[in-house]
Amino acid sequence: MLRWFLPLLAGLFGLISPVSAQDKPTHYSQCQAIAQAVPGAMFARLDTVDIGPVQLLKTAMAEQAVKLTFIGHSTFYIETPGGVTIATDYNGYVRPPLTPRVATMNRAHTTHYTLTPDPGIDYVLHGWSDDPAQKAQHHLVVGDTFIRNVTSDIRGGYSGFQKDGNSIFIFEVAGLCIGHLGHLHQELSEGQYAEIGRLDVLMVPVDGGLTMGAVSMSRVVQRLRASLILPMHRPGPSVARFLAMFGPDYDVKLALSNSLEVSLKTLPDGPEILLMQGMQ
Repeated sequence: MLRWFLPLLAGLFGLISPVSAQDKPTHYSQCQAIAQAVPGAMFARLDTVDIGPVQLLKTAMAEQAVKLTFIGHSTFYIETPGGVTIATDYNGYVRPPLTPRVATMNRAHTTHYTLTPDPGIDYVLHGWSDDPAQKAQHHLVVGDTFIRNVTSDIRGGYSGFQKDGNSIFIFEVAGLCIGHLGHLHQELSEGQYAEIGRLDVLMVPVDGGLTMGAVSMSRVVQRLRASLILPMHRPGPSVARFLAMFGPDYDVKLALSNSLEVSLKTLPDGPEILLMQGMQ
């Protein structure tokens, strides 16, 4: 266990020299490491995982909050404690209040990407590769945030079937593992679940069929075991169908705004589905 945990602590507490986003560093994913160390953990928060030094990590980061704002459709605006700003599934017209430093995109539909992004964005991360023989691979350190992706296939859309055309982006910051499913069209394989690892916060499309039906999407959500689930993509009846797939173990709440701050300390004890303003 120490083989993965000591490098993890070193990286998170600054014992490894910082790297720039232009470099191609070997960066340890805390989300994958903890998930693999405790494969049977349900809704794993760091304060429920009894593996010794993890408690030190939890104490050091418990007060650091990440702000999440639902802008619309599949776009969330993420603000990290270190000042990194990220827009998910950035499309150029559902815009966050300020130009983000990082924009992630997917291309099932033009509501999830743009080929003419704001020139003020430092890092534009496509969830697809223009080379059909390869898939998009992102392992990027920007400020206090590690960004990586896991690809999945797109079954249709404007361009027909696209192998590895969608990316699930994972943002590792302040001890949190935050995942955005993008325009997910398929239930995930064991290999994809392993690549994703542990998630604390999950942004999930609920539309009843443009991505996947409620039953299939709920199975993905339950398997990923996130503590906080944030529906996105389509409000209305599809939200009710999605919610009907979950039993009493899931707490459903209505947010009073389209923003929230989340930290290790404030994560729900059990799985919670939070409908933010704009998805209710």
